[in-house]
Amino acid sequence: MEQTHYYQVKVNWKKDRKGTVSSNVLHAPVEVATPPEFPQGIPGIWSPEHLLIAAVNSCLMTTFLAIAENSKFEFLNFESNAVGKLEKIEGKFMISEITLSPVVSVKYEKDKEKATRLLEKSEAVCLISNSIKSKIILEPHIRFLFAEEEVIF
Repeated sequence: MEQTHYYQVKVNWKKDRKGTVSSNVLHAPVEVATPPEFPQGIPGIWSPEHLLIAAVNSCLMTTFLAIAENSKFEFLNFESNAVGKLEKIEGKFMISEITLSPVVSVKYEKDKEKATRLLEKSEAVCLISNSIKSKIILEPHIRFLFAEEEVIF
C-alpha cells in the first residue's frame, strides 16, 4: 500500500456565518457554520469544532475495527461518545483536550482485557489523534452479557 495519500475538501461560503464542505469523491456536502457560542453563530449546524471532534472519534472507531479484524477479535457492538474542551490558552482558542468514551460489547467477560488493550492500541495509532496537539483522554468501557444480565465496566 502506498504511504502517501491526499484528501481534497472544498468549502463554499453561502451567507452569514454558514457554508458547505464537500469533496469530489463524496456524495453529499455538509452544511457548516460558526457554533452558537460565538458571535453570529448558528445553532443546529455542524461546526469546525464538531467536525474535529467527530474526526478523532470516527478515527478511533475505524482504527479499532481494523485492529479487531486483524486480531480476529469478535465483538458485538462498538459505540463511542467524544467531548472536546475548547478554551482560550495564551490568548488563542483551541480544543485543548478530547475525551473519548468508547463502549465495546462482547459476549464473554474473558474478552474484557483484550477489548481494552485493542481500544488503547487503537487510540495510540489513530492517525487523526496523532495529527493534532489536543490531549486525548481514553475512558474505555466494556459491556458483556453475564447470566442474562448486561454488565458495564
